[in-house]
Amino acid sequence: MNVSIRTDASADIGTGHVMRCLVLAEELRKKNVNVRFICRELSGNLIEYIKSKSFKVVSLSSPVHSNPEYNDLKWLQLNWEADALETIEAISNQPVSDWLIIDHYAFDKHWELTLRPMVKKIMVIDDLANRPHVCDLLLDQNLYKNLEKRYEKLIPSYTTRLLGPTYLLLRHEFRNIQYATKKKDIVKRILVSFGGSDPTNETMKAISAIKLMNRPDITVDIVIGFSNQNYSAIKKYCKDISNISIHYQIDYLAELMAKADLAIGAGGSTTWERCYARLPAITIETAANQSEILSYLSELGVVCHLGRSEEVTEQDIANSIMNIINNPEIRKEMMTASESVMQDFNERLIVDRLLEENHNA
Repeated sequence: MNVSIRTDASADIGTGHVMRCLVLAEELRKKNVNVRFICRELSGNLIEYIKSKSFKVVSLSSPVHSNPEYNDLKWLQLNWEADALETIEAISNQPVSDWLIIDHYAFDKHWELTLRPMVKKIMVIDDLANRPHVCDLLLDQNLYKNLEKRYEKLIPSYTTRLLGPTYLLLRHEFRNIQYATKKKDIVKRILVSFGGSDPTNETMKAISAIKLMNRPDITVDIVIGFSNQNYSAIKKYCKDISNISIHYQIDYLAELMAKADLAIGAGGSTTWERCYARLPAITIETAANQSEILSYLSELGVVCHLGRSEEVTEQDIANSIMNIINNPEIRKEMMTASESVMQDFNERLIVDRLLEENHNA
């Protein structure tokens, strides 16, 4: 069985698409499936990182932005047809793909219809529900109100829908996570992680908030990804703060979550990893597509959501941390709510469905 994955990472797009596709690719490889990635050479891409995981990557050329107002996503949306043709060229000299997996906000049914004759089946990974798709299988691993109705008018009736955290693409490092350290009633360790790129630099805001608290007794772990353009400034700022440790482009986030009593982060894929780890979190919305998810999780008591990044101040974060420290029952309720959200998770379901539908084709 051959699978091609079309996805990208960049300073603009972030790293979440690639990271969750890598989870799926690694699970497929365990079933002796041949997986190759197709990625564009954007600034802050993860092509070399994907190769370091022993996957083949077909690289598409770096775009030239003629309009300085265009970011990578906007350029790709405007040039979807050129991207589709380059993707066809990339796969034309390879064995026919049993599945083409697309995890990209820039593409919709027009891109997919262009590729359809070149592959046997198409899977789309999405969480926006803002554009139509033509695919055999759609995965949205997030939790929303009215989850079952979100894609009703956006996909064909024959499309298999895998919706909700039951189908989470959970990195293998999380699957044997230990929860014991989070049973205590005090906050002694805080994890700050805003994804791979953190374009609004919420990491620095969170560090400043922790500094405002003047609590040297609390250990702080700062996780920074390869695509974070503020790494040097953050490292310099934290140099003389003894209770802060910086972790750069790591593969042991699960270990840090297991040790942490509280997290500060955004609403990307890491949201569900925190839920799986039963880690209470203070959240800040760093992209519009996070709003619905974080608002609903706040209603469920899973997170303490502060709102959009431009509206959240250092003092807001500090006040929220101190409120949780001073009210241990809040953490306990958040842990219980997180466990409830993830109670139906099954790591085998997605790969099993891909293999089953390929067998029945």
